[in-house]
Amino acid sequence: MQTPRERKFHHSVYVVLLKNAVAKHPSILRVNPKRDPLKPCVYVGMTGLPVDHRFENHKNGYKSAWVVRKYGLRLMPQFYEHLNPMPHDAAAQMEKELAEDMRAEGYTVTGGK
Repeated sequence: MQTPRERKFHHSVYVVLLKNAVAKHPSILRVNPKRDPLKPCVYVGMTGLPVDHRFENHKNGYKSAWVVRKYGLRLMPQFYEHLNPMPHDAAAQMEKELAEDMRAEGYTVTGGK
């Protein structure tokens, strides 16, 4: 049974590990000029669904980001689990901030709009 907080705050941010081959795309390289090739490529997103269901939707082509459908390997909960759940507006802001923070740390980041 969900607590009142979980019912009210049901949005989440998430991070997906991507295959390094995604870094061959000029559009990805353009938004990651300071990328550290030794750090993994990731996708940052937000959802109102359980995060594992959202990842399955990406992989199955349902409302999916092409990079996750083609290059997604697995979720990386160590980057987001402590942040969730939260209200929609907070998740939208956190998605941007998490992507910016990871990019500043040298990760090759997609998503995070």
